[in-house]
Amino acid sequence: MIHLLNQEKVEPTLGEVETPFRQASGELSGSDTNSASSPAVPPLQYYGAAPSWRLVNGRELWRHRELLWMLALRDLKVRYRQTIVGIGWVVLSPLAMGSIFVLFFGLLGRMPAPEGVPYALIVLTGLLPWQLFAGTVTSCTTSLVANQHLIGKVYFPRLVLPMATAIPNLVDFAFALLLPVALMIYYRVSPSWPILLLPVFIVLVVSAALAIGIWLSALNAIYRDVGYLVPFLLQLGFFLSPVVYATNALIPKRWQSFVALNPMVGALEGIRWSLFGAEKSPLVLVLTSASVTTLILVTGLLYFRRVEGVLADRI
Repeated sequence: MIHLLNQEKVEPTLGEVETPFRQASGELSGSDTNSASSPAVPPLQYYGAAPSWRLVNGRELWRHRELLWMLALRDLKVRYRQTIVGIGWVVLSPLAMGSIFVLFFGLLGRMPAPEGVPYALIVLTGLLPWQLFAGTVTSCTTSLVANQHLIGKVYFPRLVLPMATAIPNLVDFAFALLLPVALMIYYRVSPSWPILLLPVFIVLVVSAALAIGIWLSALNAIYRDVGYLVPFLLQLGFFLSPVVYATNALIPKRWQSFVALNPMVGALEGIRWSLFGAEKSPLVLVLTSASVTTLILVTGLLYFRRVEGVLADRI
């Protein structure tokens, strides 16, 4: 079976191809033919191998942008269909879990938070981005397998499937942000100019989730054991990331550069700094995590492109 997944359209040059209609009309022999009255014949289209250096075909993704939005809308509708609370779960879940950690560390008598910042805000500003990250990674991992009926029937860039999973999780995250905003008003915590950089750190969270998710989606399409391994890895990553504690409050300074190899460390600390600005800028942590995220994304796209060519046969 010949696959045309990693191929791109090549436009023929002028004079390279003569259409059968022009040959039949005698245009090549010099006969006077009224081209205006002749029916237009579309030019032939040629498909050749895409350049090996191209990780993403941006033109193909743009052409299929409507498919991406339709898949995202479908997942968003299915997620809260036949639920009583509906989208309220995105607030209730981190609120319940955050209350447990506040009570737990309160009983221990030690709050792993920087001085002057309420621990409840530290917990929520860690749980909400982690919820965005974990939800996107989980959805990305199963995106190819869950849509195998589409992969075997019609051509479209397979990268659309894992990318579409980030949109519903971003919608949930936008609603859940109302919770820390309400708490900041209650505790009278006023953000300063770093709040302008908040979208940058949110993009870093989504990029880390997609980078890991693209890797796992391709692996899960070939080896289904990956789907069973992901929940365990996310549980481990929850405690290895500063979700319910601040890095400076719990991790010794000599280990912080090593801990920043976790892509979520820089993103979480950047979000807290942009909201509270209580400590100095976590520039080193952010740059380290962003570099690791870039490396994971590039290698993930390379492996995804390799698997994409045989996906219809192996999935």
